[in-house]
Amino acid sequence: MPKAEAVVWSYIKNKQIFGQRFLRQFSIGSYIVDFYCPKLRLAIEIDGTSHMKKTAFEYDSDRQAAIESLGIKFLRFRNDEVYEGIGGVIKLIENKAEELLKDF
Repeated sequence: MPKAEAVVWSYIKNKQIFGQRFLRQFSIGSYIVDFYCPKLRLAIEIDGTSHMKKTAFEYDSDRQAAIESLGIKFLRFRNDEVYEGIGGVIKLIENKAEELLKDF
């Protein structure tokens, strides 16, 4: 697992976010997302430098749109956001989880 993903995983594994279970490397159709919470239908992607190339950016955008078309919410963070502000990243995940939990 890339370092930035490992950092995020250390904060979301073991139901640390509002008791919700997140899975790693989860398949959705023909795609794999870094993290997924089945109950909340929330996907999280952590993007390294390879995702900053134009072709990768276009692929990621199309992939995200396809996943979102299935009713799945999506959060995307860059490696540098994780390294420089993990507290903010986790707060955004918590805020989205809390918002989605209101539907239950």
